[in-house]
Amino acid sequence: MNFDPYQVTAATIKDPPKGFLQSFKFLGPGFILSASIVGSGELIATTILGAKAGFAAFWIIVLSCFIKVAVQLQYGKHAILSGESTIRAFNKVPGIKIKGKSWMVWSVLGLQFLKIIQLGGMVGSTALVLKLLFPFFSIPVWAIIVGLSTSVLIYKNYYPLIEKGSLVMIGFFTIMTLVSLFLLSKTRYAFNLSDVIHGMRFHLSPELILIAIGAFGITGVAADETIAYNYWCLEKGYAAFTGPQDNSPEREFRAQGWINVMYLDAIVAMIIYTMVTAAFYLLGAAILHTRGDVPQGNELIEKIALIYTESLGPGIKSAYLVGAFFVLYSSVFATLAAMTRVFSDGFGVLGWFDFSNILQRRRVVALLAFAFPTLWVIMYFAINLPVLMILSGGVVGSVMLILVAYAAIHFKYQRKLEVKVSLWFNVLFWLSILSIVFVAIYGIYSLF
Repeated sequence: MNFDPYQVTAATIKDPPKGFLQSFKFLGPGFILSASIVGSGELIATTILGAKAGFAAFWIIVLSCFIKVAVQLQYGKHAILSGESTIRAFNKVPGIKIKGKSWMVWSVLGLQFLKIIQLGGMVGSTALVLKLLFPFFSIPVWAIIVGLSTSVLIYKNYYPLIEKGSLVMIGFFTIMTLVSLFLLSKTRYAFNLSDVIHGMRFHLSPELILIAIGAFGITGVAADETIAYNYWCLEKGYAAFTGPQDNSPEREFRAQGWINVMYLDAIVAMIIYTMVTAAFYLLGAAILHTRGDVPQGNELIEKIALIYTESLGPGIKSAYLVGAFFVLYSSVFATLAAMTRVFSDGFGVLGWFDFSNILQRRRVVALLAFAFPTLWVIMYFAINLPVLMILSGGVVGSVMLILVAYAAIHFKYQRKLEVKVSLWFNVLFWLSILSIVFVAIYGIYSLF
């Protein structure tokens, strides 16, 4: 791409592709989200919830994957129609101003910063995998290597290569997970359709509420991934290809065309991460819950390996560890790529530098690429409880989802940028909003 995707001009206009197959050439933002989504949330938080709850909480995992995608689509549409980065759009949300900036900007940046605890757990989990694969280094040394390597890759802008490599490994890990689930029917951990139906009842015991809220916040498209989706849509060129707002029929045609491409991108990604998430949960419920093994502390990766070795045999453990590394590492990497953009955008909105200046933006991104992993490694050293750290990010994410939902309503009904949408999208949008609010209120009520 030989232009700045954050600058929408007449020179960047490109007609949308014609037909389903042509549209596939322009997919990408959803795949980047998949690299982030199919990581700590799916592999760790989802499996642990299955281990603790059995099949009883399956409904919240399915709901989490399906229901939040409409809000993600609304964010993508807003990015295409406005050309605005996420934090710039948040700064236009009405309400209290703090030092001249919207309360939404301060709230989101503050909550995003709190997620350094979750990312510390993700770095630690990746280090645990590397320790099992290559025991010649200690876990703290591997944690430092994980943090430093992601910093260098973001700093050097090797993202396209890592994105493709990570997606290939996620594909391998997905196939291995689905095969493991299929072969479970030939073991003592086999389950049937009635178990799954039981798991779709909307009921949770009080002791599972907190972990379920964490799982809802961290699985599927989490709040921070919804926020990041704007940046990936912009950097893919959807907004630049649509062109500046001139109220012309041609511009509306282009906008609708690129929005349709974005829809396809999000739906394909949703199918991928929903299949993987459901498989992780069912494996955790069938194997770990039956065994009474709930992964905790530094035995986390060893315990989770049971969901593969119990159905595929002990010889699969090395393949599992390699797959787990790429899944976790790609999640850390994609999250760092997103956070450097969110916070550089935030610092630009706060007036600390000129975000529209591509050279200044790259310098700030490079600085943040080293600053965040350093904080993550420090968090892991200080707490050293990867399961608790990862689930804490889910609770923060559930709170942030409410803010994300509120902003989505503002984008849809107040900014007046909307193109014609179908009835099904409006229904799905409000189901998404109401489900997010319901789960948050239900969780708070059940806790107190």
